[in-house]
Amino acid sequence: MPRIGHRTRPDSLASFPEHSPESPLSIHDMTVAYDRRPVLWDVDYEAPAGKLVAIVGPNGAGKSTLIKAALGLTPMLSGRIEFFGEPLKARRRDVGFVPQRESVDWSFPVSALDVVCMGLYSEIGWCRPVGRRARERARASLAQVGMQGYEDRQIARLSGGQQQRVFLARALVQDARLYFMDEPFAGVDAATERSIIEVLRDLRTRGRTVLVVHHDLQTVAEYFDHVVLLNRRIVASGPVAEVFTDENLRKTYGGRLTLLDRAAEELARAVEPGAGS
Repeated sequence: MPRIGHRTRPDSLASFPEHSPESPLSIHDMTVAYDRRPVLWDVDYEAPAGKLVAIVGPNGAGKSTLIKAALGLTPMLSGRIEFFGEPLKARRRDVGFVPQRESVDWSFPVSALDVVCMGLYSEIGWCRPVGRRARERARASLAQVGMQGYEDRQIARLSGGQQQRVFLARALVQDARLYFMDEPFAGVDAATERSIIEVLRDLRTRGRTVLVVHHDLQTVAEYFDHVVLLNRRIVASGPVAEVFTDENLRKTYGGRLTLLDRAAEELARAVEPGAGS
């Protein structure tokens, strides 16, 4: 195994010609390890602007770790991350995050509207009262995800799909330019999944970039423009039609090929001339 350690990095990713300062997200040489065991190794990636991007790979591939490390929630051994050419602290308002639903303490006694208003705290400040205008924005975001009328409902009393919609609304109220979403479709009902994908497509129409940790290979070609195939390193990344191939999936998953053949068939049908017409 290669030796893991800190390495000197230039002051800016602009020093690397392969990374554009206009990119929503630029990752150079990211290495993350737990107990000295690498979870991600030497990851380089530049996210395309205005696209829906799936991050796909087997369990333990480092998908969630990738976005958490990019957001500074998990420490890196080495690497540099920039958002629109600057560090996260300079662009925090431009970046939204929807965590895994299972990682949230839903017993906290707050209403759905309170949760969505939390997405505005970088603007209004912590420990400051939430004004009428901010609450109106929060209500509009709840309506955007089909949760109008649930403003006063305690978050613990909502179903799993409703909770996921509320956290999506919390991210949307920021009006960010780049969104990270960690398995937003996991464990939700069909109506919530449709609602989420409609929101994602609307974000794309408005020029936003969305990176989604995704586990359902059968819907990658339908839902996303680009894909990152990850298994501790990036196996391949780029437009779905070019990268989401049977060969690359086998490289990514190795012997764990659950549903891969069916996914390849779905992809082939999706890209056939006249498909879906």
